[in-house]
Amino acid sequence: MKRTKPIVAIDGPSGAGKSTVSKKLAELLGYVHIDTGALYRAVGLAATRAKIAYDDDEKLGRLMEKLDLRLEPGTAAHGSRVFLGGVEVSSEIRTPEMSMAASAVSARKPVRAGLLALQRRLGGKGGSVLEGRDIGTVVFPEAEAKYFLTASDEVRAGRRYDELKAKGMNVTLEQTAAEVKKRDLDDSSRDLAPLKAADDAEIVDGGNWSIDQTAEILAVKVREIERRMAVKS
Repeated sequence: MKRTKPIVAIDGPSGAGKSTVSKKLAELLGYVHIDTGALYRAVGLAATRAKIAYDDDEKLGRLMEKLDLRLEPGTAAHGSRVFLGGVEVSSEIRTPEMSMAASAVSARKPVRAGLLALQRRLGGKGGSVLEGRDIGTVVFPEAEAKYFLTASDEVRAGRRYDELKAKGMNVTLEQTAAEVKKRDLDDSSRDLAPLKAADDAEIVDGGNWSIDQTAEILAVKVREIERRMAVKS
């Protein structure tokens, strides 16, 4: 089926503002926002609860076969609502520990394979905004709008720190900066779907603007792609 609206793929490292920008962008465009990071965090939580090592592919594969995972629209401030086995776990997955767990399980083949089909089903019709680390390279390499959102290490660590403090977590800026740096290394050096910009992605330095400004700038770019698609249809 030919798409009438683009798939918007926003990739980038931790703390670049991908989630918040993606939510605001989806609101501006009237698109569906798909929080792929929440999916991996939920798998990390499920593995933790089941006492499955993050590198145990056999057990992770069995976990994915029976995983009851559902996303529902949330708010710009708190993200998508996430349900495991029918029980909401939106708060439990938004911790530094689950951030690292998500990075670990996302490097495993059974997990990526299990979530790949779900992501494609949710976003494949177009009129969707997906953010993550391999949306434009693996999940939707054919996406019409691809952006790689980044910012300086200092900006990203500061944003992540503010986010965690706003949620009442007892963290320090130094600890947060170290965790952001470690996740960058883990995500970019893994063998399976490493973090990198797609060859045809536009690099966007979100550190130059506020979250709202970044979303508005991207909305202009996506609307232009919409117009070109309409002309061709």
